[in-house]
Amino acid sequence: MDKYTITIGREYGSGGRLIGRQLAQELGIAFYDRELIVLAAQESGFDEEFVRQMEQKRTINFIGNLYLIGYELPVSEQIFLAQSKVIQKVAEEGSCVIVGRCADYVLRDKPNCIRVFIHAPIEERIKRVREVYGEDHPNLEDFIRKQDKNRAAYYNYYTHNKWGRAQNYHLCLDSSIGIDASVRMIKELVTEYTKR
Repeated sequence: MDKYTITIGREYGSGGRLIGRQLAQELGIAFYDRELIVLAAQESGFDEEFVRQMEQKRTINFIGNLYLIGYELPVSEQIFLAQSKVIQKVAEEGSCVIVGRCADYVLRDKPNCIRVFIHAPIEERIKRVREVYGEDHPNLEDFIRKQDKNRAAYYNYYTHNKWGRAQNYHLCLDSSIGIDASVRMIKELVTEYTKR
């Protein structure tokens, strides 16, 4: 297999971005996470900060979205389509790791797409969010669960699938085994998958 893509869905605080970045470095391939915001802004013509704010919003306020752009597709839909186009483009350009943004769904018909979902016990996530991400909310567990709820709502809305459902992925991984061990396991999957 010449080119392949690894998509990583993740619970908030599970370390999915850290795992994805380290995985890409060790494999010597491109890494995309927040970089997709810049590319989607260029693709859509919207301001980068506006894309950042809108990218995780579903089309809840349809009238408000229409007011912003006239009678075209709602803004959130336009941004999702722009990100999807960018995801397909970077996956065609070469092997890469893509974190979040429904990439597993966007690339669902791509035969060389390896789909991974990262989760972890809430205690592990609270610790990482506090110590690594530097978040300081009065109730970190509620904050984390709200982030997960937003991710699930976004994913479920655009994909019509269930976020975190094992059948959507080649591998569901509990990152409490550690970042290095998680990366090793995904690399083993990549080795096996690319032999096909």
